[in-house]
Formats: sequence, C-alpha cells, structure tokens
Amino acid sequence: MNFIEFRNRFLSLGCFTTNQVYASYPDFNRNNLVNWVRKGYLTRLRQGYYAFPEYKESTDFTLYLANIIYKPSYISLQTALSFYGIIPETVPDITSVTTLKTIRFSNDFGEYSYKNIKPDLMFGYDLREMEGGRRIMFAKPEKALADLLYLYPFYNTERELEELRLDESYMADDFNIERFMEFSYRIGSKALNNRIDMLRKVHNL
Repeated sequence: MNFIEFRNRFLSLGCFTTNQVYASYPDFNRNNLVNWVRKGYLTRLRQGYYAFPEYKESTDFTLYLANIIYKPSYISLQTALSFYGIIPETVPDITSVTTLKTIRFSNDFGEYSYKNIKPDLMFGYDLREMEGGRRIMFAKPEKALADLLYLYPFYNTERELEELRLDESYMADDFNIERFMEFSYRIGSKALNNRIDMLRKVHNL
C-alpha cells in the first residue's frame, strides 16, 4: 500500500489506531507505520495510536488528543484552570483525570499527564465543540479546581493556597461557588472540605 492511499483513507480522522487500520485493511503490513513515522509522514502518539503531523498547528486538536489516547478521561486540573484564566501560568503539560491508572505520555504533540479518580467522580465536565465537528471533554471551572484540591494534598495550608494565585476578578465575578460546593460535596472527602474552607477564607468566597 502507498502512503497517499492510506492518507486519503484516514486523514479526516486526524488520529487513528492500529485496530482501525486492520479493520479497513486486514492484510496491512505494520512495518508501513514504522517506516512512515521514520519519514515524518505520521506521528506516533503512544502504543497503537497515530496522528497526522498536519494537525500540530491546531491547539484544539492537541487538546482533543488528550481525550482520545487515554480514555475515559477529561481535561481538568492545571490545564483547565489556565484555559479559563483562573491561574496565571501557562501549563506545559496537558492535564486530565481518568478512571484508569495515573500515567504520562510524551509525543510530538505535547506532554500528556493523567491522574486517577474513582469512577463515581467522573462528572462536572462539558463537551466543548472544536473545529471539524469534534468535541473535547473539558472540566467546568469549578470541577477543575475541586479536582486539583482533591488530588494534590500539598494544598493544605493557607500559604499554599495563596501561591495558587487564583485570579481574584474571575473568582468574584465568574466562579460559581454554589456549583463548586455541590461538586465538592459529591466528592465526599473530609480533607478536601478542609482545604475548601481554607480557600474560601483566603479568597473571601
């Protein structure tokens, strides 16, 4: 098989798995993928997952891959908080939560990190529309902050919470404190509740 035929078949997907390849071409020679990656025609995302390098120009697609290469998962934590402007830092990793084990992947599209949560905590996210009709599972602002405080226990003093540098105007005008408290109640962690009490004191929420 030549690459042009392969590209015409799979380019619209953006990324694909070896299972999808074999479903279309049962006699496909896997060495083709190795050769096409070596030549720069394809990018290997993780074992069994590939993408076309043309999509590197799209920030949305880079985020979309976080949902695809390790699922179920949704983007949350520092990436979501930075996206909403709640924290000032640009985050180098694309951070997500998942019901699978905690893991990290590195590829040409970026650094992808995933933190484990229990299945009943997979809530509080939206499906955000992106170019090409795809959707990204993305935490609501309140769930992103609740996930962070729940999964990172070192935020256990007022000083550590101050160093998060949450945007005061966002917290005052756009952050839904009722939704935040509802999400935190559903998580059901005493340690999280203690951190939230300190957070509310620090930011007068």
